[in-house]
Amino acid sequence: MRSLALSQPDADEFVPDGAPVEEALARTTHLGIAAHADDLEFFAWHGIAECFQRKDWWFTGIIVTDGAGSPRSGAYADWTNEQMAAARKIEQRTAAIIGGYSAVIQLSIPSDAVKNAADPAPENDLRRIVAGMRPMKAYLHNPADRHDAHVAVFLRSLAALRSMPRENRPAAVYGCEIWRDLDWLVGDDRVTLPAGERPNIQAALAGVFDTQISGGKRYDLAVQGRRLANATFNESHAPDRASGLTLAMNLTPLVHDEKLDPVSYTLGHVERLARDVRSRLERMTGGTRT
Repeated sequence: MRSLALSQPDADEFVPDGAPVEEALARTTHLGIAAHADDLEFFAWHGIAECFQRKDWWFTGIIVTDGAGSPRSGAYADWTNEQMAAARKIEQRTAAIIGGYSAVIQLSIPSDAVKNAADPAPENDLRRIVAGMRPMKAYLHNPADRHDAHVAVFLRSLAALRSMPRENRPAAVYGCEIWRDLDWLVGDDRVTLPAGERPNIQAALAGVFDTQISGGKRYDLAVQGRRLANATFNESHAPDRASGLTLAMNLTPLVHDEKLDPVSYTLGHVERLARDVRSRLERMTGGTRT
């Protein structure tokens, strides 16, 4: 039974342990907000793992779009958008059961609406959900992602988190990688999140999304490979200290300071990369260029 009065008639509220949805949101300590079913399992594993099989920490996920436009081949080649959206919703529910989530809320908003800054539905739905939360940590798409829907969801998520009372906002907010690696972040701009534990649960969560895997996208293998690569290439002069890492951009200042512009904030990271590249080249060539 739905209780959040969300904008879409096919929005889905699911609490694996059967608790009332308001209770599931209130107990949330780790929050993930993603564009598509499977995004959370790929970029927010750190939060899922920290809460797994605990009774004092709980992970809640929010999926914003309906996922109807995903690529498909093989057994899914002839499926309609409606069939894909329905199947992905079931897959996300299954992941919530495997991962022991507090809740997963699927807004089922068409991607075009999410990308339309003038459409209030995505932000209003997110505001309605986070109003009942006080999470310690939040995992979002990062603003330098190269997928339009991911960037749009980041912006709607930022607005929703900023709408919370200051004392309820998460103390740590991570902008995680999917459609652009974050290895390019320099210094304190780059946050490393351990992602090597419980490989069996990682595999189970990734493997749930058959519409994507059998549909032609081996995200399950790619994400595991990325986590291993991040761990190996994290330090050039030290042995590997983890068997997997997720890289993230620190978005905490953006959530807590409404005066910060997300465009300028993101470009600041790019400019620091440019200075780092320039400095290294100049040191290696023994001179300074104008």
